[in-house]
Amino acid sequence: MSDEDKNILARYTGGARINHWANAIILILLAISGLALFHPGLFFLTGLFGGGPETRAIHPWFGVAVLFTFAGLFIRFVRYNFWTSDDTKWMAKVGDVVNNKEENLPEVGRYNAGQKLVFWGMSLCILALFLSGLVLWDTYFFQYTTIDQKRLAAVIHALAASGIIVIVIVHIYAAIWVRGTVRAMTRGSVTGGWAWRHHRKWLKDEVAKPGNDD
Repeated sequence: MSDEDKNILARYTGGARINHWANAIILILLAISGLALFHPGLFFLTGLFGGGPETRAIHPWFGVAVLFTFAGLFIRFVRYNFWTSDDTKWMAKVGDVVNNKEENLPEVGRYNAGQKLVFWGMSLCILALFLSGLVLWDTYFFQYTTIDQKRLAAVIHALAASGIIVIVIVHIYAAIWVRGTVRAMTRGSVTGGWAWRHHRKWLKDEVAKPGNDD
């Protein structure tokens, strides 16, 4: 094994990356079709899906696809996203994160507190989006809910969608801002230097695994 190879750590499997990008693409389609139906000023976006009726028909199915693809991510990564005391300490020093003073932070495992908040925020918003969407999906569920329930569901749906859009924007910005992060979800690997700087506890655990002595 070359010195260069030794400085590269596997972070995401091919299956995890496919799962992530499938969820991301479908989520974008869900957002565009949802915004097209949300406001008359954005109705022109329905042209991307063949028109208004077609957009209205396909939008809920995008929602179903988002739920199932995200469920795959949830099952893969939930065990790494439980909150610990180190996360509380990390959040107390979030100013040092913004100012690139990570040496003042506690050592981070596979995910830091900010990433965990994104994970749980997405989980809750997608669940709320899906459940409220079922109430609004009149093609199949009209007779099971009242008008008042549909009105409440519409508000919850809009709030959950807004929450997801904000979280995704933060997620993308953070991935670009922290140099070397995008590589993890495109190539599946990160450098040892990246891991030492941003996820030192995870790096130590990886190095300590059997088979890493060579």
